[in-house]
Amino acid sequence: MDGGKNLMSQAGFTIASLHADEILDSRGRPTLQTMCRLASGAAGTMSVPSGASRGRAEALELRDGDPARYRGLGCRIAVANVNTTIYEAFKGRSFAAQDALDSALIQFDGTANKSAVGANAILSVSLAFARAAAADLGLPLYQFFARMENHTPNALPRPMINLFSGGKHAGGQTAVQDVLIVPMADTIDQILSDAYAVYAAAADLIAEKYAARALKADEGGLAPPFADDEGMLRDAVAAIERAGLTPGRDVMLAIDVAASHFYDGTAYTLSGRRLSTDAMIDQLAAWTDGYPLISIEDGLAEDDWDGWSRLRARLADRAWILGDDLLCTNPARIDRAIQQQAANALLLKVNQIGTLTEASEALERGRSAGWRVVVSARSGETEDNWLADLAVGWGADSIKIGSIMQSERLAKYNRLLIIERETNYPVCHLGTR
Repeated sequence: MDGGKNLMSQAGFTIASLHADEILDSRGRPTLQTMCRLASGAAGTMSVPSGASRGRAEALELRDGDPARYRGLGCRIAVANVNTTIYEAFKGRSFAAQDALDSALIQFDGTANKSAVGANAILSVSLAFARAAAADLGLPLYQFFARMENHTPNALPRPMINLFSGGKHAGGQTAVQDVLIVPMADTIDQILSDAYAVYAAAADLIAEKYAARALKADEGGLAPPFADDEGMLRDAVAAIERAGLTPGRDVMLAIDVAASHFYDGTAYTLSGRRLSTDAMIDQLAAWTDGYPLISIEDGLAEDDWDGWSRLRARLADRAWILGDDLLCTNPARIDRAIQQQAANALLLKVNQIGTLTEASEALERGRSAGWRVVVSARSGETEDNWLADLAVGWGADSIKIGSIMQSERLAKYNRLLIIERETNYPVCHLGTR
């Protein structure tokens, strides 16, 4: 590889202009889209996502707080910070590589959680600069991301695809947030075909079983009135079978428990039962025994560190113990999880930490520990497709985008299809990278 974090450009990339706009995400809430133009004339435009289920350790997403406009969720202040504060400080400055730009942005903000100018403002600049630099170098975006990691892409991430939703993504009709399908086919093309078959079968199933229309949650998952949390898993298996596929062979399952949202500091409330940490671990083990689960995301609360260590010891040889709220793509929290053996997989969300370079550091921490990596979208997404390039360029084992029924999700899946056609890369097999 003829690049590297500090050798990406001999001449450097000089920022000529920055311009942000407030746009709407897939939930109708504001977010940022930023254009970066370099002195060479190359330009890149990127939009940033926003989460509904957020860990406390995430970088600060700056919102206006005006209750008369978008219930306080406007992003005009963050937009102004890009168009004035950041632009005035960075115009005409040259950066040799992505890490130089990101370091300058972090130093410019000067706070631990990026609250001065907003993590959403900072990330929009970080991303737009990356797309502009890739254009300047004449590289596909995934190749630019690969150069950041001195990585040679050779595989496509295996999608985890939302099927059923509850929790904060679907009005809380169940405590568990998502049940996802993981088709085991060898190509993205066949994976999406199998996913469609299961999704359509699930829509038919819930119409018959619950007299429910195929109403969708934030990330496109179906959200009927399940009798209990395990009902999501039972119906997922039934939908796979109804589609003519075999659970555990053709299609595996993953679960996003998002346990922090039903933990009160002493117990977990699940399907009307109050469970201790050990009882919650027993429940997750029982689900792993009874269903073809390959990944358990946020099975315990984000600060239940000792419980996470026990969960990993109990199930790590059978499933990925995947940290989202626990880790927040934060290198310091990842270091603690490695030390305490609290996880064996990282859910990587760039906007949790605020710049591409810090997310890259999180990736490297997880990889050094032998962890699996799942690159993830957020509940509030846009039609931008950069996440697909990131997952390919950074060699993710899996990608978690959402369902296959909404355009902000399909933009990423469609980008994977194009990369597959252009590269003929195989899809990552579970247990390999």
